[in-house]
Amino acid sequence: MKHLIILGDGMSDHPIARFGGKTPLQQASTLNLDRLAREGRCGRLVTIPDGFAPGSEVANTAILGYDLNEVYEGRGPLEAASIGYEMEPGDMAMRCNIVSLGRGGEICAHHGGHLTTEEGAELICYLDRHLGSERVKFIPGIQYRHLLIIKGGNKNIECAPPHDHPGEQWRELLVSPVAESGETNVENSRMTAEETAALLNDLILRSQELLAYHPLNQRHREQGRLEANSIWPWSPGYRPNMLTLQQMYPQIRTGAVITAVDLIRGIGHYAGLRSIVVEGATGLADTNYEGKTAAALEALRSDDFVFLHLEATDEAGHDGDVDLKVKAIEYLDSRVVGPIMQGLASWNEQVCIALLPDHATPVEKRIHMAEPVPFVIHTPGAEPDSVDRYDEESCASGCYGLLRLSEFMDRFMNPENQ
Repeated sequence: MKHLIILGDGMSDHPIARFGGKTPLQQASTLNLDRLAREGRCGRLVTIPDGFAPGSEVANTAILGYDLNEVYEGRGPLEAASIGYEMEPGDMAMRCNIVSLGRGGEICAHHGGHLTTEEGAELICYLDRHLGSERVKFIPGIQYRHLLIIKGGNKNIECAPPHDHPGEQWRELLVSPVAESGETNVENSRMTAEETAALLNDLILRSQELLAYHPLNQRHREQGRLEANSIWPWSPGYRPNMLTLQQMYPQIRTGAVITAVDLIRGIGHYAGLRSIVVEGATGLADTNYEGKTAAALEALRSDDFVFLHLEATDEAGHDGDVDLKVKAIEYLDSRVVGPIMQGLASWNEQVCIALLPDHATPVEKRIHMAEPVPFVIHTPGAEPDSVDRYDEESCASGCYGLLRLSEFMDRFMNPENQ
């Protein structure tokens, strides 16, 4: 039997007064999601381990069956994998934003004034020429999102994600060591946490001096645009020590990931999944649903496991746009789940389908929430439970009850445990 996970990022939500107390999932027209629930078995899943922030990198890694306490290394290494940088022993990778700082010392924008990929590459390569060294390497990514490698860096530092601190004073958010770390580790040539924090803060300050007079920012000032006037490194980590899914689940010989999101692509890289790039996949509600659906069906012809990730519901939640979130859910239902079920109906090969979000992104809060999410597992030939709708409330009465973390993948991959 083959396996397909369809993940609607941030899809679950809270009751909306305008909808008479219904959630966006309950408000949306979801004939195909409801059919999956009616023919499958449902439950709720805790996707965020205790002590972890409810980030997509955490939740999706947990959904795939990994113990975050053993494998989590922050966002940086996943960004590295997504852009094709193979980390070496001793590397510390960090996500490196180019941000906009105001004259009053506040963080104006985490995106540097909506830089294009070309503009971002121009700035980060400029900084690498002037600040790069044998220890420090800036690597261009997409738009404002780049990669910073510190050879021998120590990850035991506290870094503030810039998108969580709009309007706050950047000097109060500079990098700091988590604890006194003592002497440099001579065995692996790592710096202390104090040394790493000092280096990063120096890079931040020097980047501001260099970017202030860069021609791109001179053009931005003339055009009345925000200046891209500082780097902001965060989420450090070393190369993850992850088994592949093939090593964890013998049923999986080959697998694929389909996503528009770098982080998910990075998780897939370490999990041993080949990445399928779909033209027109944007990560927004205007994404190429038909292309992603066709790619999933095609991948299932040759692969044992496919992870199909759709981002639009999460983006709508962050924007606080409830109408867009309902529309994105309906697109997922009618343009992904429906065609996939129709396409698989004529196959001789059986495919087990799971549908779930990674976390809630409530439109009225606009942030990720660490709360259980609804899921359904649709296994051909399995006796369904009594749930007849797919939503947060209905799935709570499903036969799986409340599962935690890797218990989901255990049930999904092993029908005898269902």
